[in-house]
Formats: sequence, C-alpha cells, structure tokens
Amino acid sequence: MKKIFVLAVLVHAGLVSYAQKTIEPDLSELFKSGKIKTFNRTASLLALADGKRVVHLDEKEDLGIAWLTDLQFSEGTVEFDVKGRNVPQKSFVGIAFHGTNNSTYDAIYFRPFNFKSPETERKNHSVQYISLPANDWPKLRKEHPDQYEKPINPAPEPEEWIHARITVQNHEVKVFVNNNSEPSLVVKQLSNQQTGQIGFWVGAGSEGDFRNLKITTH
Repeated sequence: MKKIFVLAVLVHAGLVSYAQKTIEPDLSELFKSGKIKTFNRTASLLALADGKRVVHLDEKEDLGIAWLTDLQFSEGTVEFDVKGRNVPQKSFVGIAFHGTNNSTYDAIYFRPFNFKSPETERKNHSVQYISLPANDWPKLRKEHPDQYEKPINPAPEPEEWIHARITVQNHEVKVFVNNNSEPSLVVKQLSNQQTGQIGFWVGAGSEGDFRNLKITTH
C-alpha cells in the first residue's frame, strides 16, 4: 500500500507518468487516405526491395514539408529513418514539430554531406536545430556559433539510412542518431510552442526519403 501511495504522489507531482502512448503510423495508409499534406513539395510513395514503403519528397528550390495532418505532438519521443544525399548544399533532411502553419514550427534536420567531411567546421554542422520564423540557421550560427548545430559521432555514411530519435521534454530537445546512447545535440527550445503538427522536412534544393515513424507521447 505504501508503494502505491508514493507512486500516486509522484504522478500527481508530475515526476512520474504512466500514461505513455506509442504509435507507429502506417505511412502508406496515411498517404493513400490523403492525410499527408505537402507544402512546396510533391510526395510519392515508394516501395523498397524489402517491401517497406517510403515517403519520398522531391527536390524544389525552397524548403518543403509533408505534414502528417492527423498527428499532434507535445512532449515525448519521435523516431524515424531518413535518407539524404552526399551532395554539398543539396541535402537537408529532417522533421518539423510543434507546427502551427507552414512558417511557424521547430525542426531538427541533418546535412548528410557534412557527416564525414575532412573539414572540422563542416563536420560540426551535421545536425541542426531551428525554430521558425524567428530563429533560422543563419541567425543561430552567427549569434550562437556551434550551439544549435553539432557533429555526429560516430559519423554515419552520407548516403545510407540513418535512424533519428528526438526527445522533447520540459522545453529541452535531444537528438540521438543510430541508437547511440549519447545525444549528438542537446538544446533548449527557442519557441513558446508546446504542441502542434509533425511533418517530414526538407531544405532548399533537397529531396528526401522517410520511413519507420514512431511516436511516444506522455
């Protein structure tokens, strides 16, 4: 009885939560039912050799997003696999969250062409956090160098699938890559947005492939 009472107190205080919920959306079903809405991109559903379905976003001049319109996210973990290209300045791929519209959201994205660069400065720009519209990468790099973008160790292969796990809790964002136990990036959110839509994100001049989305909320 004492243990139950202690747990109840902790839950009431917000220190423990037993209401976690994990979903793994079927991306092919979302695509077919029209629940993936694109901004400045065309999305297509591709089949891999192993039978898995992949959402592909084509290349356009400006950045683009594929919003998953039925999914809202506040705090918890977002996991997904993403694949870009080893083409300098032509591969920016990641995920937007806490989105309210096409210009107001936070995002984590990767620059695969920098993963294994021999140049330290470029390698240090492998994973990036942004918060639009107020805090895009040029402002963050100028005012807070090396704070909102980091290298990934060990560095993934630039043209292979990578697994990203992003945790958002108490306005802190952590990014784990390829099941590493240590985060590649840890930042405090710069926006006051606490909930919103999730969307696959690609930068200017970029295409990208996405699969295996998993969301745990609490």
